Amino acid sequence: MLSKALLRLGASAARHPWRVIAAWLSAAMLAVLAAVAFGGRTADSMTAPGLDSQRAAELIERAGTGQEGMTAQVVVTPLDGGATFFDSDSDSGSDSGSGSARTALTRLQTEVKRLPHVLGTSDPARALDTGRDTAVRGGLVSADGRIAVVRVQYPDQSRLSAEDLDALVDLGDRLRAELPLRIEMGGSLFYAFSDPDGGASELIGILAAAAILFLAFGSLVAAALPIGMAVFGLTVGVATMTVLAGVTDVPTFAPVLGSMVGLGVGIDYALFVLARHREYLARGLDPHEAAGRAVATAGRPVVFAGGTVVVSILGMAVANVPFMTVGGLAVSIVVLTMVLASVTLLPAFLGAAGPRLGQAGRIVRALRAGRSGRIDRRRDTAAGAASAVGWRRWLGHVGRHPVPYAVGAAGLLLTATLPVLGLRVGLPDDGSLPQSRTERRAYELVAEGFGPGTNGPLVIAADPAGDPGVVDRLVAGVAADPGIASVAPARIDRATGVATLVVFPTTSPQDEATADTIARLRAEVLPAAIGHGPARAHVGGAAASLSDVGRRTSERLPVFVAAVLAMSFLLLMLVFRSVVVPLKAVLLNLLSIGAAYGIMVAVFQWGWGGALIGLEATVPIVSFIPMFLFAILFGLSMDYEVFLLSRVREEYLRTGDNGTAIVEGVSRTARIITSAALIMVAVFLSFAVAEDPSTKMFGLGLATAIFIDATVVRMVLVPATMTLLGRTNWWLPKWLDRTLPRGPVGTDDTDDTDTESTGEAPRPRLVDR
Repeated sequence: MLSKALLRLGASAARHPWRVIAAWLSAAMLAVLAAVAFGGRTADSMTAPGLDSQRAAELIERAGTGQEGMTAQVVVTPLDGGATFFDSDSDSGSDSGSGSARTALTRLQTEVKRLPHVLGTSDPARALDTGRDTAVRGGLVSADGRIAVVRVQYPDQSRLSAEDLDALVDLGDRLRAELPLRIEMGGSLFYAFSDPDGGASELIGILAAAAILFLAFGSLVAAALPIGMAVFGLTVGVATMTVLAGVTDVPTFAPVLGSMVGLGVGIDYALFVLARHREYLARGLDPHEAAGRAVATAGRPVVFAGGTVVVSILGMAVANVPFMTVGGLAVSIVVLTMVLASVTLLPAFLGAAGPRLGQAGRIVRALRAGRSGRIDRRRDTAAGAASAVGWRRWLGHVGRHPVPYAVGAAGLLLTATLPVLGLRVGLPDDGSLPQSRTERRAYELVAEGFGPGTNGPLVIAADPAGDPGVVDRLVAGVAADPGIASVAPARIDRATGVATLVVFPTTSPQDEATADTIARLRAEVLPAAIGHGPARAHVGGAAASLSDVGRRTSERLPVFVAAVLAMSFLLLMLVFRSVVVPLKAVLLNLLSIGAAYGIMVAVFQWGWGGALIGLEATVPIVSFIPMFLFAILFGLSMDYEVFLLSRVREEYLRTGDNGTAIVEGVSRTARIITSAALIMVAVFLSFAVAEDPSTKMFGLGLATAIFIDATVVRMVLVPATMTLLGRTNWWLPKWLDRTLPRGPVGTDDTDDTDTESTGEAPRPRLVDR
């Protein structure tokens, strides 16, 4: 049924291409207009129900101290290497309009306070007028007087926009030219409203994909169609994501990840359909019929793989972390849009292009023909035939030595997986950004002047519940902890009685010791200070929230992995009517993903080769990335699995010879799989050179896993293990064969389409009788 439906859909789109293209153009315009009119900005809410940091945030919001809003910090130091903020005007002897460093600091604080939506600022200059010790103890001026911090308080993110960040940055640019100060800026305002990475990376990825497609098909038209389809789909998908951001908080990584995955799978899916379409044209079919058959055959694994990606990503709801669930939903929208475009917009493009896609382009024909400019059309497929011969030789070699290849490849992947034992989750802070970013320079100035923990303060929220001495006990107990550098004076809300303490650890936000300090405060320090009374206290702040989210995702990851593995095993068993094939696929996919995790740990935590992707400092693995990568990669690997094994199964059922089936099935699909994988790797690697470490992790992790999956796994481990297993590959107990449903997944019977590359199982079945 699915084949017939896709056949009708593809053929209809090819017969009426301009209607379909106009419909997609209209959809893209409407989506963009809706995004402009109703869309919102991405926002990170790194909290989850039931976490201690979430309870702290609720108390802070109830107290109304303003600490629940956005913040920024302006960090300054005198340009004169001998000047300090302890110097007065008379000490500086300056007659210039700018005055001394302290006078310049006063002017800077005054102008920052006048900016729109600023609720208030710290005032280091006034604190200095009171006394040096006051300014130093308050964390406003460093002990040597060289560095001062103006902390800026904004309301919550819903009341702000990128214009507030622009106003602060513009003010800094102007004052740098007028004051004798080096001015750097950072804070959550920058994190929320800085333009995300992606624009340049998307362009690089598209150009790389276009080059690979041209080399694969030898035609500019054939190379342009998948790119055009992906751009259409990406426009609709990302615009829809923006509309979703107007309804709920969509995390900042979602647009970048959606663009990355959308481009990769969109071009990948289009490549499968286009390759099949060209085969049908070479057989002499009419372009409309060829397009319909291409969608009915290659479109089936596209729908299957896309659906698997979506279900896997949505399965992250098991982590019970709302921002991950919403981020997964946003990325799923882009993937679904690409699947829809692959079976509607692409066949419309194919119908509009006509028979010209069946032969190489003019440039390639001219290069082949030399001076004569003439060439036989049959030579367009010569490269593909030569490639198949080369793959047959390789697969025959692997088939004659399956044990050493299986053991060697598995050993290689297991070795690459070993670094996972040292995986540490967290979130890279501003110290991991490039030196060109003011946030990085501000981070380093603060760490230099006040200690690394000042960049990631904790906020302890306490409800005394009628116990007047609990706040003093909390301050004393927290200050005595070895992981705490200082504690700011407590702020108590008169209306609610809720007290908030800003606490500065001795270590940086991404340091593992900071997570240990948070755990110790919760397990030992706070309970000892509160006692057995009704009072309660919770540890919050950005560092605590990220630590909590990382711990929860780590705890839920095994459950999520087990659910995805079970779903994949069941789907593949339905497709191939086998127990061994899906079990082998699950194990091999685990190996490739584990190896990708290991390489990420080696690069980002150990710094191996980090300079090659512009990584300037080692960082922990972002807490939610392993779960996202697992969901996406398992879905993508199912694409190659179905495409390759369906061809192998077809050959086995036709010949009954396992060795011949492996050689013929893999060789016929190897070229298209390696081309598709090369495109994905190029697209993902283009994001690995972005500034943001999280984007680098997504890009490198996806590229590495796809490369390993398409080379070591598909072209070495799969043929080697299938050769060793022989007829056992297709074993299915008789009782299970009777129990499994027929038809919904890859088992349609239709006279209108081929069984090639559809994932369907022909009538003959090898079961345990």
